[in-house]
Amino acid sequence: MLRGHAYPGRGILLGRSADGRKAVAAYFIMGRSENSRNRIFEKTEDGIRTRAFDESKMTDPSLIIYHPVRRTGSCLIVTNGDQTDTIRDQMAAGKCYAHALRTRCFEPDPPNYTPRISGVLLSDGSYKLSILKSADGDPSCNHRFFYEYDAPIAGQGHFIHTYQENLDPLPSFEGEPRLVACDAPDAKAFADLLWASLNDDNKVSLYVNYVDLASGEEDIVIINKHA
Repeated sequence: MLRGHAYPGRGILLGRSADGRKAVAAYFIMGRSENSRNRIFEKTEDGIRTRAFDESKMTDPSLIIYHPVRRTGSCLIVTNGDQTDTIRDQMAAGKCYAHALRTRCFEPDPPNYTPRISGVLLSDGSYKLSILKSADGDPSCNHRFFYEYDAPIAGQGHFIHTYQENLDPLPSFEGEPRLVACDAPDAKAFADLLWASLNDDNKVSLYVNYVDLASGEEDIVIINKHA
């Protein structure tokens, strides 16, 4: 799925490990411009953030510097933008992730109008994915799609990304989240598999987390092209 796609953009994968004992979360970023490629993932107290690898080369931090992963209570939030904070804040106030995302829309980056993709992983291993996107490139209408997976099947996950094809302008992801295999035994093996499948020129950073459903222990792997 990824090997033949030069630029899927940013992607979120949520699922269940093959042994059924761990929840799986993954997030990657890619870049075509120097500004987008000049980034790394960095651990924070509650997740990860993007940061400029070389601060002197950062020309525009908007839309590319944010917290892709944040934990609130027993929930892990994964998104491709600052809607991570919107979801966290609304959930902390007792609202649901869908309520939070109804206050947001696609990114203000014409002519692409990049979709906002988001995921929430719950402590029981169930998960939710969503995408907010323009009407086939028309910014006059915002489309919101929500997908919920109550009883994930061992060894399976669902994957959503921002761009359908590597064109100009970049067309938004189409259809439902893709069904994918989550059969790697641990976070390192899965990260290596995902990283190898991403286009060498455009891949930037990858985060993978295997969460033990019994103990809550996290096995986190981060790979940055700029070491």
